[in-house]
Amino acid sequence: MGEYLKITGGRPLFGQAIVPAAKNSILPLIAASMLCRGETLLRQAPALADVEQSVAIYTALGGQVQRQGQAVRLRADGAQGRGILPDGPARSMRSSVFYLAPALHRFGRVQMPMPGGCKLGPRPIDIHLEGLNRMGAQTQWEDGQLVLTAPRGLHGVDYALRLPSVGATETLLMAAVLAKGETVLRGAAREPEIVDLALYLCACGASIQGAGSPVIRVHGRPELHGVDYTPIPDRIYAATMAAAVASAGGQVRIQGCPAEFLEPVLSVLELAGCGVQRLDRAFLVERSRTLKGVGRVYTGVYPAFCTDAAPVVAAALLCAAGRSAVEDTVFENRFACAAGFAAMGAQACRAGRAVEITGVRRLTGAKVQGSDLRGTAALVVAALAASGESQVFGLEHLRRGYLGLPATLQSLGAKVQLAMQEDEE
Repeated sequence: MGEYLKITGGRPLFGQAIVPAAKNSILPLIAASMLCRGETLLRQAPALADVEQSVAIYTALGGQVQRQGQAVRLRADGAQGRGILPDGPARSMRSSVFYLAPALHRFGRVQMPMPGGCKLGPRPIDIHLEGLNRMGAQTQWEDGQLVLTAPRGLHGVDYALRLPSVGATETLLMAAVLAKGETVLRGAAREPEIVDLALYLCACGASIQGAGSPVIRVHGRPELHGVDYTPIPDRIYAATMAAAVASAGGQVRIQGCPAEFLEPVLSVLELAGCGVQRLDRAFLVERSRTLKGVGRVYTGVYPAFCTDAAPVVAAALLCAAGRSAVEDTVFENRFACAAGFAAMGAQACRAGRAVEITGVRRLTGAKVQGSDLRGTAALVVAALAASGESQVFGLEHLRRGYLGLPATLQSLGAKVQLAMQEDEE
């Protein structure tokens, strides 16, 4: 028994889709609010599974959280204790690492299990830990738990990241804003979510220059204060909706997300034959004819084609005439969804870090199982183009990053409904 999405494909999409706030911004922002005195109000924090897990960690550490619709009020003034992250929520998602620096600053100590998340291959946190160690933290393992202490607090450092890790850049940025002295982060990640975190911290009183560039300079402050803040829109959600239109056909205005946040994705869809009109904080995607293969596309660090969009774009290319390949340079197991593509009749196979595709005339509905967040979304995108009925399982993954996706697709004309496996027995 289990929930799944029942999707009858072959129906083009028309209308408007509103892009929600970015999951990948909300999660570090919630953790970062623990650095502040007073209340932070995040204007948009949809009740995604990962957001609720982060809230569980925040409250377990002694913070106060009040949800008001899509907004959350956060206050950590009274938080006391030993900085122990609860095992279940911390293991459930990789974003639990965002509490390393805030807990070190607030409690002088943090303890957590190794973080979980999607099984995309090795995802070490060695850069996070090395940077924190350079700033004065001490690391040890106790009964399978990672324990960091900073008995003398954290201090500024000139540190070069081994690679531009988004999570490590965010962790070290949160460490630096209250550290003594100046911190310089070289080889930093440049994603919009990095800039968003920096803007939030600066609104709280931090001194940060260079966010969005490879070199970030931070002058530590003695304290920060809470603010009223609205996170940026979710560029991966926007990319998923664009891929859905490319797969199913139709014309949809994707509202609330600047096209420049996902320009490489839109360029690939244009190369395949989609029409894309760039508007003010919105863009229009149209597909009225058979797509064509795009050759080989590589993911990379921002501003290159982002890894999280790779599966949904691959799904949109399954019926593109000719050959395409999408290769992920970031994660080795990005395309577990290829088995589901093949079950729908696609000529798609994994080859190392890539999925190689020879376009077919049509897909056929099938029962498929998602195994990670973006891969499950990719199966939904593929099912929109398939003739007959598809059953997409793995909704626990989808709910980590897509709130209300079935309803949004329904509003655009897709035939999608939530069902239980027992209904078919």
